[in-house]
Amino acid sequence: MAAKLSYENEDFVQSVVRDHWKMEFLTFYNFWNEYQKQFSTQAFMFRDTSSDPALIVVAFRGTEPFDADAWGTDFDISWYKLPNVGKIHGGFMKALGQQKRLGWPKEIEQGSDSPLLAYYTIRQQLREILHKNEKAKFIVTGHSLGGALAILFVAILAYHEESWLMEKLEAVYTFGQPRVGDEQFGKFMEEKFKAHNVRYLRCVYCNDMVARLPYDDRILMFKHFGTCLYFNSCYRGEVVREEQNKNYFSVVWAIPKILNAVWELIRSFIIPYIKGPDYREGWFQRLLRIVGLVIPGLSDHGPQDYDNATRLGSLPSTPQLQDPTQLLKLE
Repeated sequence: MAAKLSYENEDFVQSVVRDHWKMEFLTFYNFWNEYQKQFSTQAFMFRDTSSDPALIVVAFRGTEPFDADAWGTDFDISWYKLPNVGKIHGGFMKALGQQKRLGWPKEIEQGSDSPLLAYYTIRQQLREILHKNEKAKFIVTGHSLGGALAILFVAILAYHEESWLMEKLEAVYTFGQPRVGDEQFGKFMEEKFKAHNVRYLRCVYCNDMVARLPYDDRILMFKHFGTCLYFNSCYRGEVVREEQNKNYFSVVWAIPKILNAVWELIRSFIIPYIKGPDYREGWFQRLLRIVGLVIPGLSDHGPQDYDNATRLGSLPSTPQLQDPTQLLKLE
């Protein structure tokens, strides 16, 4: 899963892409955040040349547990309003490359000495690669904050009316993605996806807390949109409009969430014997499972369960979605 691999260092990412996936590694980026004055946004790109047409993958890194800058981005829930698009999470926009005084101009000058900004750099890289191979397509993916950046990258492409790139976009797959905008923004994105025939799948595992934040209420007004692939703690999935217990904090769901956390801790010890040694969990993941007994849903946000869901999960076939788990294998 590329979204999970994005948390590793550049050398490890290259090794996995080239030696294990047998694909072409393109580049690994550390992007500048003008508001934090740091290189706090990461992404990498690779290409699957075995497919026809060739497929390019852009994977954004999510929030690391001990990265204060990434957490600062998550908690900056100020609104940024794009004309005719809607209101969007301000922290995520800044991480993607929003200009301090200019906002989102369609083109900017990035000199050789200028720090790279995520949106503009990746867009230019895609332009160059796709112009060399007119049949190639690309997908964008990410986990947590990375999922938010993935969907917002496409949103700015649509805002800038990058129709040629939008036609080249095969799909957007996100995992544990937080809410990123208001209802108007969701409608704008659904219209653009329909117009360009883009598949958008938002994968949510069980009681994942982050996928249910920021709040969908009258005060914050954040809303999810698009198709949700919801997996329970047995990795059985269903296609829904929105996950159950959408705002996480609920007295009604308190006991079921704790019981589920107990099961997940037990499962962490028995899963390698049932599914194989590849599914053995490390000490940090088991520590998160223990913390999850007190804060149910915290451990559900980790990339481990999303990786398991793509490898072990099952979903009923529908006319719109024949076998989505197969589509998620690469991500």
